[in-house]
Amino acid sequence: MTIAHLRTYTINKGQLDSWLELFPKLITLMEEANIKVECSWVNEERTQFIWIRSYGDSVENIAKYEAQFYGSDWWLANVDHVRSHIAHREIVQIETT
Repeated sequence: MTIAHLRTYTINKGQLDSWLELFPKLITLMEEANIKVECSWVNEERTQFIWIRSYGDSVENIAKYEAQFYGSDWWLANVDHVRSHIAHREIVQIETT
């Protein structure tokens, strides 16, 4: 079993290309915090960025790994820029079998 989040981000109009350029940096930072990006895609209308990130086999890992990621120097210095791309977020916790 793997614990994961299915995340759907509605991206602000005109900012999808900027988001797609920024996202690889976020992947690197998440990997350093033991968060794995399983896959990502953009909807047909190019208004939403959908992705799955996983935390291993324990719900307890979510808080631990997210604290590492959100506490990183890069994140703290860039959080406003990153979040300025996002109009809305929907996060659903899922488990694989």
